[in-house]
Amino acid sequence: MMITLVLSSNMKRMLKNNVLVRKLIGIETAGNINILFTDKTGTLTKGKLEVIGFLAGDGNDLEYTYMNKKLKELFNMNMSINNESVYDKDNNKIVGGNITDRAILDYVKEYRIDYSLVKQEPFNSKDKYMYTKIKYNNHTINLVKGAYEVVSKMCNSYYDKDGNKHIFDKNNTSSKISELSVNKIRLLALAVNVDRETINNMTLLGFVMLKDEIRENVALGIDLVKKAGIQTVMITGDNKETAIGIAKEIGLIEDQEDIILTHDKLDMMTDEEITEILPKIRVIARAMPQDKSRLVNLAKRLDLVVGMTGDGVNDALALKKADVGFAMGSGTEVAKEAADIVIIDNNFYSITNAILYGRTIFKSIRKFIICQLTINFCSLCVSIIGPFIGIPVPITVIQMLWINMIMDTLSGFAFSYEPALPEYMEEPPKKKDENIINKYMLNQILVTGLFSATICIFFLKSNLTNAIFRDDILTAFFGLIIFISVLNSFSARTHRLNIFANITKNKVFIAVITFVFLMQIYLIYRGGEVFRTSGLSIYEFIIMFIFSLSVIPIDFIRKIILKAKDMELGV
Repeated sequence: MMITLVLSSNMKRMLKNNVLVRKLIGIETAGNINILFTDKTGTLTKGKLEVIGFLAGDGNDLEYTYMNKKLKELFNMNMSINNESVYDKDNNKIVGGNITDRAILDYVKEYRIDYSLVKQEPFNSKDKYMYTKIKYNNHTINLVKGAYEVVSKMCNSYYDKDGNKHIFDKNNTSSKISELSVNKIRLLALAVNVDRETINNMTLLGFVMLKDEIRENVALGIDLVKKAGIQTVMITGDNKETAIGIAKEIGLIEDQEDIILTHDKLDMMTDEEITEILPKIRVIARAMPQDKSRLVNLAKRLDLVVGMTGDGVNDALALKKADVGFAMGSGTEVAKEAADIVIIDNNFYSITNAILYGRTIFKSIRKFIICQLTINFCSLCVSIIGPFIGIPVPITVIQMLWINMIMDTLSGFAFSYEPALPEYMEEPPKKKDENIINKYMLNQILVTGLFSATICIFFLKSNLTNAIFRDDILTAFFGLIIFISVLNSFSARTHRLNIFANITKNKVFIAVITFVFLMQIYLIYRGGEVFRTSGLSIYEFIIMFIFSLSVIPIDFIRKIILKAKDMELGV
């Protein structure tokens, strides 16, 4: 019940941070991620590609407005017809296609010619180009748009800025392309041939330059993930130079030992070779959909908790295989169905929120366990020892039900609203085989539980307390054990010496503790035979409460001793 409470309450809070949880268990698992494979476009970048200029086939800049008429006509054909997106003139919007096609079509959306479509081959990750054949003015025109390294192999000539044709030499444009790629500018090559049946012996029209701005808080998100001990790997379809430029800007690449691979290089490597270098991999460029699934499988083989982001149909398998799949809000329905969590705003920083809440949930469950087992251990000791010291029933069945109601229901509700503190992102991920109860928890349960049991037994058998309370000793004892559990919950919720640290961030905890405190006072004075209570004088109540308060300084001393021994504090 506690796990359901804490998962559902955090699910609602996460939704306010643009994180939609489809599978509750995915929240807790997100907090333990060791490695995160992430897309670039729309996740690390804004996902709003814009055409920022053109290059001629020789690498010189082209002004679209002053472009040679013949060259401009061919550019417009390739960008508008050789495109999977469509301009809806009635609604003034572009639909279909991928983000690249939509950006290119947006630049020439008003262009119109009468032509007949002969053949069209959509873009695919394997071939890395799109091909369209049309009939126009009694000519057959072949149009190709795609990655430069692929399209350039089809070309034996190019157009200069004046529309004149020359023999194409790839080396003449390589340096310019590398320079632009390093500056995070994406290039698409356009090629054409006329009255030919194949796409060999093409003429390079030139290049479309596109740029996708990096999201403002991505660098901060990457830094948070690094501090959390999580390895991030960017997987992108961009060329290696562009990918490196973006990775450096967001702080993903900082060391010379960081490894950047392309699909071709990855495909030639064995699983054992990839596994060996996986901890140092930061970028996969020119990636194919199958690369994601392969990397997820290899990471899981290393017993890592794997996170994966994706938005397309091809990403569904990798999202399903990962321990936690993050689908983008703008992604396909297939991807969302396969994922555990949907990032509504497509923002990498929102993924860090999911990780933070996952860690908070795990800590909240542990805090609850400390609180519950401490008082249960105390109650068990008293119930077992009681009959041997002349008190057959120190706690009645009804009283025990009230104690269990506080421990199981109300405290579970209170701890489920513990705040997500940024400091949790500075801790390393939990291991898959880590025990739910760690040394710190065990120490607190045993020390506080034994001390509470000792206080309770002393309270019942001491001549001093029997002289003070006389016939009301069992009433006072009922109040004592409840207030011990209430005060212990303050110590359980934080490892700090200040037991009130961040308490105002959990208003539900304050409300629950206040309710239990007031309800217990009511039961002491109005519980009657049902709760075996007969009321206390103000003097008796204060003495009883002082006894229960003793658990606070004892826990304070325990924490100081652990700190002096450099033992890891907290849950």
